[in-house]
Amino acid sequence: MDSRSIMNIPPIQQTGAMPMGQMTQPTNPQMAPNPQQQVQQQTSLQQQQQQQQQEKFDNISKVKSLIGPLRETLSIALKTAANTLTQNSLVDIGSSKGTDSLDHRFNKNMEEFYSICDQIELHLKTSIECLSQNASSVRYLPMSVITRTETVSVQEGTALTYPQFLMTVKSQVAYAREIHDTLMTAAHTIAPTE
Repeated sequence: MDSRSIMNIPPIQQTGAMPMGQMTQPTNPQMAPNPQQQVQQQTSLQQQQQQQQQEKFDNISKVKSLIGPLRETLSIALKTAANTLTQNSLVDIGSSKGTDSLDHRFNKNMEEFYSICDQIELHLKTSIECLSQNASSVRYLPMSVITRTETVSVQEGTALTYPQFLMTVKSQVAYAREIHDTLMTAAHTIAPTE
């Protein structure tokens, strides 16, 4: 018995043999791959991946992602609190004995709630600090800084490379230190310490 008949696979009909290594062009022009479409699809996929990676590291998006678990833990904590309150009121009335073991679910749920609140607070503080640093950067260094992956466009005008940016920041820090030292020596000469 033939193995094809056992598996109910019909034999392949060969109408014309094609030499090895020769490929046929698709007959449907809509099915033919367009190189421009492939490039556009690849660039759009890369942009989506970059946005997803940026969202992973963005503090505000982390806060947004923590809002759902915060609501869930709060509702669970309130439900367990209501359940514990009901049990305690039944014990106080006398309809139930207080021999049941203590329920620590409320404490656990409140711990989870507060831990999510702490995470949100940390991300918000980090965001505020980043905004403050960005405002200072724009104020004291109005030029844009380009990284290795970015290209300079004509519209941006002049831009600093990252090593130039580091040298500028170092010179600004040194200048601020000189002013501080000068003010401290002047303060000591005006009012000498005894």
